Amino acid sequence: MSVELEALKVAIEEAKKLAKARRFKQSVDLIISYSDLSTKQPEAKINETIELPHVSPERKAKVCVIAEGDLAIKAKEAADAVIGKEELNKAQGDRKYARSLARNFNFFIAQVDLMPLIGRSLGPVLGPRGKMPTPLPGTADPIPLIRKLQNSVRVRIKDSPVVQCSIGSEDMPVDQLAENAKTLIESVEDRLKVPHHIGGVFVKLSMGPAVPVKIEKRRKAA
Repeated sequence: MSVELEALKVAIEEAKKLAKARRFKQSVDLIISYSDLSTKQPEAKINETIELPHVSPERKAKVCVIAEGDLAIKAKEAADAVIGKEELNKAQGDRKYARSLARNFNFFIAQVDLMPLIGRSLGPVLGPRGKMPTPLPGTADPIPLIRKLQNSVRVRIKDSPVVQCSIGSEDMPVDQLAENAKTLIESVEDRLKVPHHIGGVFVKLSMGPAVPVKIEKRRKAA
């Protein structure tokens, strides 16, 4: 089966029409359901970071860098926050603070030699959320990775065979939203290494009804 760009555009336009106007800018969500994917198999579960081709400035993901020294100095140019050992020690004794870090940031990058301390202080709150940091050597340039993560979304298949994540906001052009959706669908397909079958694809605004996307059945080669 395949999902064509035009079918995504049609569904997104319909979702925008059906959603009632709100006093806030709604997100546009993509939902992919799988009809024969058993999440009892560990290999059927994924926790992936996928970069989108179009992201509005106010919708960029928030990235926190955990580092000391040169890496911390470099990261301050682009990261949404930079924390070090002092904050990690605080998180170890203050669960409320640790949970606030996990809640307020989409992605974490960490200096390699701080990973053991991160495991003790933030691991209990980041692990279950699938947000454990991407490690970097202290001599690395963190800017390219920070920029990439700020334009990315996290995609998870955990307890149910469903992917749901934001592809942008309602004020973005339909063409851009459709391209984001297609990128996500194809990226998830590439990352799923077990037999699977897409049962349905839907788009919706955060407070609106889900609209099905037409799925084309691929013809078998003669």
